[in-house]
Amino acid sequence: MSTKIILIVRILLGILLIIFGSNKFIGFLPDFEFANPDAGTLFGALATSYILKTVGLIEVIVGLLLVSNKAVPFALILMAPISVNIILFHATLDPANIGPGAFVFLVNSFLIYVNWNVYKPLF
Repeated sequence: MSTKIILIVRILLGILLIIFGSNKFIGFLPDFEFANPDAGTLFGALATSYILKTVGLIEVIVGLLLVSNKAVPFALILMAPISVNIILFHATLDPANIGPGAFVFLVNSFLIYVNWNVYKPLF
């Protein structure tokens, strides 16, 4: 795989995570319109607790690590459960808005695959 493609994908994911993670604190992006009321209820409950802020903080940290090329394998593993939950949330409750979540999940999975040699001792 071309190192330029990997670099572009890593930085793009990092920027995306910084933007969406920061949005969980500042709220500069418009809110999603959920077609399913259950999705809105769950997201609203998460937003009023510590959970969404914690996810946002992890997203910003992971994004900064990816953009700065520091501890990339650690950052990808830290992001893995969040990306799985993003894709599952949208797949089950909000399929209309699955695009960005699918992108994050697929790119995170791809970058884990690219760095698989680092993870081999864990398995």
